[in-house]
Amino acid sequence: MANSENSSTLIKIEAIVREEAYQDVKDALSEIGVNGITVYQVVGCGVQRGMSEYVRGQKVDIQVLPKIKFEIVVSSEEWEERTIEAIKKAAYTGNPGDGKIFSYYIRQAVKIRTGETGYDAVQSPKD
Repeated sequence: MANSENSSTLIKIEAIVREEAYQDVKDALSEIGVNGITVYQVVGCGVQRGMSEYVRGQKVDIQVLPKIKFEIVVSSEEWEERTIEAIKKAAYTGNPGDGKIFSYYIRQAVKIRTGETGYDAVQSPKD
């Protein structure tokens, strides 16, 4: 699907990564020109199903691990690919628990303050 810059097709990327990858991912996104991000501290587990720790000599199974979730909205499939590559490169350790990236199309975006919609709602103000 080809998109012009003023197309209303928007793509949301969600990336769940290790906590220690936060700064590297944030820096990688900034380097490629992605400015609008939302970041959450979350907990979850994937195939590794958490971990075990010893607390006061007792083995305790921790079913969920702390992670960082990034949400980014981009305006084209080209930007989707760039953004995903930057996140993959920055968050990669090669070990279980590196995270996941999801992307999907957004039906609508509205900037509350101005009423702008679609592409215009997610762009930085033009000076």
